[in-house]
Amino acid sequence: MDQDLYQILNVKRAATHDEIRGAYRKLAKEFHPDRNPGNAAAEEKFKRVSAAFDILGDPDKRRRYDNGEIDASGRESSGYYGDNGGGQRYRPSDNFGDFGDIFGDFFGRGGTGTASGGFNMRGMDYRYHLEIEFLEAVNGVKKRVLLPEGETLDINVPSGVVQGQVLRLKGKGGPGVGRGQPGDALIELKIRQHPFFEREGDDIVLDLPIALYEAVLGAKVEAPTINGRVALTVPKGASTGQLLRLRAKGVRNAQTGNTGDQLVKLCIVMPQRIDRELFDFMEGWSELHPYDPRSKLKEAI
Repeated sequence: MDQDLYQILNVKRAATHDEIRGAYRKLAKEFHPDRNPGNAAAEEKFKRVSAAFDILGDPDKRRRYDNGEIDASGRESSGYYGDNGGGQRYRPSDNFGDFGDIFGDFFGRGGTGTASGGFNMRGMDYRYHLEIEFLEAVNGVKKRVLLPEGETLDINVPSGVVQGQVLRLKGKGGPGVGRGQPGDALIELKIRQHPFFEREGDDIVLDLPIALYEAVLGAKVEAPTINGRVALTVPKGASTGQLLRLRAKGVRNAQTGNTGDQLVKLCIVMPQRIDRELFDFMEGWSELHPYDPRSKLKEAI
C-alpha cells in the first residue's frame, strides 16, 4: 500500500481521532462488499480503507507511521531499529487501544481467502464509554444505551464492577465480511462518586453523624447501606472515628463471589447552637472530671 493513509481516508494529517473514525465509517459503509456484491473495485477500496484505519485508528500505530517507523502496510520501515527501552525490538501491543484489533492483517490472522477470490473477515471491535452511578456499579444494573448510529445496545453490568473495567459484548461490534464473525462491543465503565459512600475493595465505608448525647448514652440509630437502611447500635461512650462493622453489607463481587462489609465511622456532631444550659453543665462537669484526650499523642512525639 504505497498511497498515503490520510489520503485513503480523505482526512488531513492533523485530523482528530473522531474525524478519522467518522471518515472510516463513512467509506467502509459505502464500499462494504455486502453493499457491492461482485464489485471488485469496491472490494479493493474497502480493503485499503480498512487497512488504513487499522493504523490511523490506533494512536500508537499512528504515531509510529507519522514518525516513519512503520510503512503504510504496518511493516517496520527500512532502517528503523527502535526498541522499547529494554533492548528488545518493538512489538505491537496486545491492548485494544481505541478499537482494538479492528480487522487484523487481511491475508493473515484477520481474513481468509476463498477460491473465488473473495475473503472472510472478522468484524471490527467497537469501543464505547458508559458512565454509571455508584450504586449501579456496586449492585449491578441493566442499561439500554443509544448508539451514535441510532441503534440501541442492552448492557448487563454485573455487581461489583470497578472504575475503568471493560465489559465485552460478544458479536455486538462491526459486521463480518463474507462468513467472518461479527466483532465485539467493548464497554469501558466510568463510575460517578457517591456523596456519602466510599468503596475500599469490596467494603463500603460510611461516615455516620451522631449527636453528643447519643455518643454519651448510647443509642439505636438508622444507618444507610447500599441496599437500604438498617438499625445500628451506638455503644455508650462512643468516640469520633470509632468503627462499627456491618457484616455482609458491602459489595457482592460477581467475579469472586465474595461479599464485603460496611464500615461505619462514627462522627460526633455538636448542635448548631450551644445554649446556656449545655455550656454551664459542661463547664461544671469538666472541672470535676478533667481528662486529656491527647495524652497518647503527646507520648508519641
